[in-house]
Amino acid sequence: MAKSQFLHRMVQLADAIHKPMQLLYYPPSHSKYHPLERCWGILGLPWHGTKLIDAETMVEWAKRMTWKGLHPVVELSQKVYHKGIALGKAAMQAVEARLERHSALPKYDIVIYPAPTS
Repeated sequence: MAKSQFLHRMVQLADAIHKPMQLLYYPPSHSKYHPLERCWGILGLPWHGTKLIDAETMVEWAKRMTWKGLHPVVELSQKVYHKGIALGKAAMQAVEARLERHSALPKYDIVIYPAPTS
């Protein structure tokens, strides 16, 4: 999914939940030891090397994961996302108007504000 499509969907989500959201990205060259990687490693421990050979096996194992005693909500999406589809210039300008990019880290720190409600 093109980054423009992702940002467009995040703007839609901010509108749907009526809350601002902050996106923080790690630079592409960042260490594999960032917190998400550590969390995933802990969640995957119970798999004990099980071969995740099909979607059903993966979903069932994912449902068994726990983090601080909580199980994730897991659903298999059947939606097909097409690659290479980007927003047009005008649509992307409308998305960008809803974003606040950090002055020092504009690619890695973005706040999305919901549309004002009337």
